Amino acid sequence: MPYLLNALCAVLVIAHAEALLAADTAYPTRPVRLVVPYAPGGGSDITARMIGQKLGERLGQAFVIDTRPGAASLIGTEIVAKAAGDGYTLILADVPHAINAVIFPKPPYDAVRDFSPIMRIATTPQVLAAHPSFKANSLKELIAMPRAQTEKLALGTSGQGGSPHMTYELLRIKTGLVLNHVPYKGGGPAISDLVANQIPLALNGSPPVVAHIKAGRVKGLAMSAATRHPLLPGVPTFIESGVPDFVVAHWYGVLASGGTPPAIVKLLHQEIARALEQPDVRERFSSLALDIAPLGPDEFRKLIESDVKRWKEVVTKSGIKLN
Repeated sequence: MPYLLNALCAVLVIAHAEALLAADTAYPTRPVRLVVPYAPGGGSDITARMIGQKLGERLGQAFVIDTRPGAASLIGTEIVAKAAGDGYTLILADVPHAINAVIFPKPPYDAVRDFSPIMRIATTPQVLAAHPSFKANSLKELIAMPRAQTEKLALGTSGQGGSPHMTYELLRIKTGLVLNHVPYKGGGPAISDLVANQIPLALNGSPPVVAHIKAGRVKGLAMSAATRHPLLPGVPTFIESGVPDFVVAHWYGVLASGGTPPAIVKLLHQEIARALEQPDVRERFSSLALDIAPLGPDEFRKLIESDVKRWKEVVTKSGIKLN
């Protein structure tokens, strides 16, 4: 009798494993939600729509872009952290995914444990931009202005605790430049207000800024790359502007909810890699100063872990805490 029970258990285990494998192989059998934790129009939204379209074409199911802005990307990110680990809820994450782990006293999720990294897609420099009417034409001129003037100047960013906000805090620590930080619910709205001259300055990832700089609707004061970007050769780096060792690469990547089966992670990684090889995707990314920089699941996880450590130092020095 024990032999029969053991045999029956073995059959059931094998059947369950085969069912899981079949489910993974068939993935996706229904639409997949790709959460963007910011307002439309920013770099995350632009990247998600390009990748989502290609994944939908390849896998035969819609990848629905679900914009969930607010609370420095916590709202959208928490949705993914608490979703079932079945591959049907993904997030287009960026640097604040790591920042939030240290800037909030009690974030509602663990930035590493509660997610299954799939792939880092691209990086882009941060750009400090100004309205054409702004009197300073360079970061050096801005830093040279009296503090009584600069602390009244509104600097728009994608939100509290976002990568642009933290880049500004790092700049403040290094140079003493104090501005009036104005957080938005995404980079798109901040850049729109800059173009409309509602604010004089904005700091953001390059994608929503490039076209406006090229058209003369805004002017670039500095960018956070190690060298000038070929798409914006007229914009000097922070290092050139007198701020040593100032390189901040803003990354974009796709993660799934924690516990997503390895077969699904592998499939999505392969398909995103294929999408990045397509000429139209490469051309679109290049036009936005999005530099394709793929990292696989393991390397991407290590990047997030190292970013948590890096931004913890900045948060500690700046004294920022969000509730």
